Amino acid sequence: MSDSRETQRPGSRGPGSRVPRAALAVGAAVVIGAAATVTVAAWPDATGRPTGPAEAAWSEGAPSESARSDAKAAAPSSPGVSARPVTGPARSVPLVREQRPVGGQGWRPLASTRVVVAAGSEHALADEGRLLAGELGKRYAQGVAARPGDVELVLGAPGVAGVSRTPESYTVTTGDGRVRITGGDEAGVFYGTRTLKQAVRSGGGLTEGVLRDAPAKPRRGFALDTARKHFDAEWIEDRIREMGDLKLNEFGLHFSDDQGFRIASASHPEIVSESHLTHAEVRRIVALAASRHIRVIPEIDSPGHLGAVIAAHPDLQLRSVSGKPSRGAVDIANPKAARIVDELFAEYARLFRGTYWHLGGDEYRALTVDDPEATYPRLAREAKRKYGPRARVQDLATGWLNDRAAVIAGHGKTDVRAWNDGYFAGGVVDAPKSREVAYWTGKEIGARKPLEYLREGRRVLNVNDEYLYYVLGEPNTFRYPTGRRIYEEWHPRVLRGGEAVPARYDAQITGGQFAVWCDLHGAQTQDQVARGIRLPLFATAQKLWDPKKPALDWEGFKELAGEVE
Repeated sequence: MSDSRETQRPGSRGPGSRVPRAALAVGAAVVIGAAATVTVAAWPDATGRPTGPAEAAWSEGAPSESARSDAKAAAPSSPGVSARPVTGPARSVPLVREQRPVGGQGWRPLASTRVVVAAGSEHALADEGRLLAGELGKRYAQGVAARPGDVELVLGAPGVAGVSRTPESYTVTTGDGRVRITGGDEAGVFYGTRTLKQAVRSGGGLTEGVLRDAPAKPRRGFALDTARKHFDAEWIEDRIREMGDLKLNEFGLHFSDDQGFRIASASHPEIVSESHLTHAEVRRIVALAASRHIRVIPEIDSPGHLGAVIAAHPDLQLRSVSGKPSRGAVDIANPKAARIVDELFAEYARLFRGTYWHLGGDEYRALTVDDPEATYPRLAREAKRKYGPRARVQDLATGWLNDRAAVIAGHGKTDVRAWNDGYFAGGVVDAPKSREVAYWTGKEIGARKPLEYLREGRRVLNVNDEYLYYVLGEPNTFRYPTGRRIYEEWHPRVLRGGEAVPARYDAQITGGQFAVWCDLHGAQTQDQVARGIRLPLFATAQKLWDPKKPALDWEGFKELAGEVE
């Protein structure tokens, strides 16, 4: 039960409470007049139009009626509330998409500052309020009126003019010595607190006026291969916290592959690697992610990349007509293979919250040869038995993924995706259009270009291995991605290589995901990985939030990244 008492957050001051740096203005983002008014319109894309979920509500040029109303509400604060004025736009990563400052002292945290959750929002926003209070080293209160110096969090606020109800959107209104953060949902309010926290770190506070922000893409992710290399729970939790501050909302956990199986299993303990996460650690990671509005998406890759399962069950391994074993691939004509995978699904569906699941589906060895039917006649016979005389091995593989999707849907996981090389053209069995395509490469045998999936009406997640793959040891043609290259060259429509698909398909591209793969697991330590992915992850977060050319050049963005941490 909520109450209106004021509380002090327990514990020592964390990194969020360090002394703010001096305010810094970004000349490219604002035009600061000598008197009072600064106007920043939504930055346009290549067509000159604002983009993203808030597009309909935002316009360039003169402020809208709601913006004028908000600016009036954010009138200059009372003299003396802030000892030194705060000027310039909020400096945060991702960069704020629209800000309309007005004249005034701005807001800085004071000794008396509290983080206040407004009456009616206590149940929804208590976690967000307590987190921000702890980061700023300030008191937390709920259900009481905000006073000068306070930060107020409000969910929805339908009576406030101009507050967007778009999911993950937020509005920050600064004036009269107060900051009010409102959001279209809880995630939006949380993102507003991230912007405020970073603005305090980078510039000391917020200029007066109205700030509106919303993401261009709904899926903004980071994926980690823990199968080939074990990462401890504390390291993963640190990445979750970083993701939250960058407004990323998906954490992909690839914990099963040829080299290892990295989460404890009660149903099949024989397949688990010595170094692994316990169920308690996974629950802790999932809970932390939820508190940062991040969904954890588990992946048990099949029917390839099951080497850890095959090591304990060698009778499941796929063999060619000559008897040669196919690395990591199970024989999908063997019912036992499906039974074990489905039993693992049932176990882990209870461990992970939500409706999301990754089926894998990539690099099945039977489909990486020139003539699958001649090389794997047992699979060819089973395909014809199940799906008719025209069926081929690709149909049996598609049917396998369809069956696994049906099984996991029975456990409540209805938002599923698979790698692009798990979808095939010209077969008698097809994947449903509702299944998302995670497009990672166009280098495999029989590779299909991204446009083929888009023309079929499918939704596509961008995991372009030219830009978004951090592969330990740089095997084959992989090179460690740089933040600069992502920042300057990549955006969500660049799905394969450096080529962008036409803008008319933008709505089908759900977002993107930066991924760490541990092919040569000893090439880097955990700490080296964390340092290596830092700037690429910052850049990815920026381009998923706002794909347009950023207002800052790379050097300016890199400097900002150092200020907001």
